Amino acid sequence: MYEVEFYKDRKERCFTIEFLNELQTKVRAKVAKWVDKLEKEGPNLPRPYTDIVRGKIRELRVSFSSNEYRFLYFFFGKRIIITHGFLKKTDRIPEGEIERAERIMQDFLERNKGSWGNYERYNKVSRLFKRRIKGSRI
Repeated sequence: MYEVEFYKDRKERCFTIEFLNELQTKVRAKVAKWVDKLEKEGPNLPRPYTDIVRGKIRELRVSFSSNEYRFLYFFFGKRIIITHGFLKKTDRIPEGEIERAERIMQDFLERNKGSWGNYERYNKVSRLFKRRIKGSRI
């Protein structure tokens, strides 16, 4: 089993949580369902639920009503680091979103350099999301 974490920058800002807070409760619940599935199946979660975007960056695809939500992520050992989420409005993922995920991944790797020292800090936000998904706001 894998552990899903939400990336936090050096100032402790979490782009995934900020995006999730903008979504309706029903959408957040569906996202939580797919994040759990990703956590259980890791790289074995097939298309159309996930896909490789570029290099090590992958996408988790969540559809709700007529909206397509995307969460970009990468693997770090048995950890899945979700960089951020966005509402997909075009057929292709905007280049800026891919570049943002690549910058986030680079920052994460530089700050972690294979160490598990920051594991709990990243994990705390992910666990909070799972516990409070049925509440009003994260």
